[in-house]
Amino acid sequence: MIDFENTRIAFEYKSKSDLNRTFFLFKMLSFPALVKFANSLLKLALGMKIPIDWMVKPTVYRQFVGGVTIPECNPVVGTLKNFNIKAILDYSVEGGGDEKQIQYTLEETLRSIENAAKNPNIPFAVFKPTAFGDINLLEKASLGATLTTNDRSSLGKYKEMVDILCKSAHDFSVPILIDAEDSWYQPFIDSVVDQMMEKYNKEKVIVFNTFQMYRHDRLVVLENTLEKSLKGGYYAGVKFVRGAYMEKERLRAKKMNYASPIYPDKEGTDKAFDYALEISMKNIDSLMIFCGTHNENSCLHLAKLMENQGISKNDPRIWFSQLYGMSDHISFNLGAEGYNVVKYVPYGPVKSVMPYLFRRAEENTSIAGQTSRELRLLTIEKTRRQAANS
Repeated sequence: MIDFENTRIAFEYKSKSDLNRTFFLFKMLSFPALVKFANSLLKLALGMKIPIDWMVKPTVYRQFVGGVTIPECNPVVGTLKNFNIKAILDYSVEGGGDEKQIQYTLEETLRSIENAAKNPNIPFAVFKPTAFGDINLLEKASLGATLTTNDRSSLGKYKEMVDILCKSAHDFSVPILIDAEDSWYQPFIDSVVDQMMEKYNKEKVIVFNTFQMYRHDRLVVLENTLEKSLKGGYYAGVKFVRGAYMEKERLRAKKMNYASPIYPDKEGTDKAFDYALEISMKNIDSLMIFCGTHNENSCLHLAKLMENQGISKNDPRIWFSQLYGMSDHISFNLGAEGYNVVKYVPYGPVKSVMPYLFRRAEENTSIAGQTSRELRLLTIEKTRRQAANS
């Protein structure tokens, strides 16, 4: 049985000063009013172009981000390697921006794919699909609205960029994860990803779609994805997460007077997530699973499914993943047990990754038990070390 309470393994890589710094940060994140105020202040500073690197880099940036550039992430990758944990370097720029920014993001993502191909400790590449297109246009296409000639041209260019990335991943034999987005423009993204899987997953899984399981329609979408892949003679890449935009989704649904796409309670999400794992394990010969979760029970559930089917812990078709800077008790204990584990390591300039950092800060205050769990485990480890040294 995997022991997620083993803090010695979970925090072995942290020095005393690192442990204290992490404890202090999560202590600050345990105060929602403080997080809200700090986020508002930082957003204001960004808008006024006031330098904030000096404040952000030693704190939340250091905790949740690998570095500004790919080479700067090498120490993090090396440290994780020592504990049987791999890394995914995620250039965390959000929103398409202007053409110059989109082109740079495309080139940087291509560099990340090539870098992954050279480093066995970076087994995946990743990109956020909205980094390459206008979200309003993606929404328009998702709704099936009438498209202008310019719309169709822009959508064609968008597909070309996604294809460039997937082709590069195929050519370098690096599996690539395509992140999920807001529900109102996810349908078009799903259709593009399905096309990429059909094109590049003939021999093995290269392209992954991401399923946010807090959405009550995702089990149907998953089953349709598997059905299409079986009929089309290609493999499916399935990445499961619970979801990152719950409050935003519910607020929009209420404002626009349509049914929320999100399960009304955590229990519904948990059941859907675990059932998605069960469906996938039944079809393991025709797909690859990427289980991205900070939920101990879901990780134990997948491990049990593997054991019941006689699948080895390090079977290359099954991966566990958590975000860098969070849930080390899951990642490091799974790694110690011999499972395939990978940490999502964002990188990029402070200004570019701030939306990501805002989400991490808000997530640690809004998700029940997230920060208290981190603090409890850090406290146990601090106490254990003090006792060992006394």
